Amino acid sequence: MKTNLFLCLIVIFSSGALQAQNLPSNPEPGKCYVKCITKDEFKDVQETIEVYPAYSKLEVIPATYKTVEERVLVKEASKKLVYVPAVYETVEVSYIKKESRNDLKISPATFGSNSRTFEVYPETSGWEYKETACDSPNKEDCMVACFVGYPAQFRDVSFTTLAKDATVNNVPVPEVGTTYKKRVIKTPARMDEIEIPAQYTTITRQVLATPASTRTVTIPAKSQTVTRTVLAKKGGITTWEEVDCGLLNANVLPIFYELGSARITPASKKIIDETLLPLLKNKPVNIELMSHTDSRGNDDFNMSLSQQRANSVVNYLVSKGISRSRLSAKGYGESRLVNRCANGVECSESQHQKNRRTEFRVINN
Repeated sequence: MKTNLFLCLIVIFSSGALQAQNLPSNPEPGKCYVKCITKDEFKDVQETIEVYPAYSKLEVIPATYKTVEERVLVKEASKKLVYVPAVYETVEVSYIKKESRNDLKISPATFGSNSRTFEVYPETSGWEYKETACDSPNKEDCMVACFVGYPAQFRDVSFTTLAKDATVNNVPVPEVGTTYKKRVIKTPARMDEIEIPAQYTTITRQVLATPASTRTVTIPAKSQTVTRTVLAKKGGITTWEEVDCGLLNANVLPIFYELGSARITPASKKIIDETLLPLLKNKPVNIELMSHTDSRGNDDFNMSLSQQRANSVVNYLVSKGISRSRLSAKGYGESRLVNRCANGVECSESQHQKNRRTEFRVINN
């Protein structure tokens, strides 16, 4: 959290508590005062410190070699085996090409037909009401009860009967024979052994002449100058400052922006120069900037846009020499409308303009 240049405690005075709270003497009725606490003052000092110690460094002196010649065996003596292939002759061999079997011949089942009569609904009887013509207005006087009988209902159902079931008969099929040609060994293969002499060559190789060693090199220490900040003067309470009581509440600034933009127009910069700059330069007070939008557009976008617009005013004041620690920026989007022009409510452009506002007030933090 940033430390503000001034911690301003805003107090509306009553004459009975002046001495107890160490308030300003001779306050005027209806006036407001701020108690300003100055910030501690610091200064920079330089100090040289050792950032890297002195140390010894070891360097390697590599080994040296010399070249010598040597006769070496490159291929040992061996024996060579020469293969003499076998000699074959052809013979015929009989075999069964297709074995015998029994085929199965199926005689299918035979069927007959028959029928049977079923009672599908029983004989029934019961009382039934029938309406007759009569002169009475009551229909129940015109009803006659009759005992009615209904005969049973029958249905003929045809079905199939088994005359003879299916049977299987075996039909023999003989085997099929044939021959194939086969090559058999007449003279077996053999290996003839031949002697092969050893082979030599002369090589050159490097042998160690002097082994590797080390030597010591001293590396000096490294120093660095460091700048650090120390307390030069302790801050504290200075004076009471009179401020307009109306500045403690939100005051609307007629600052206008381009549609969907947070860039401050030249006309708006002039308003800031004429209102906020004199106040901040003449009074050691802190200011909160509050930006708002109308209800048109996306709610989240309006919240972000209002924060950007409040930040734009703060950045402009900082560019004019005002400490950023004295300024606070807060965007409220469309959450604090001053009229009925909420989402979905039809309003004129002038009514929406009243909600697109930037406000400021003196704060005590």
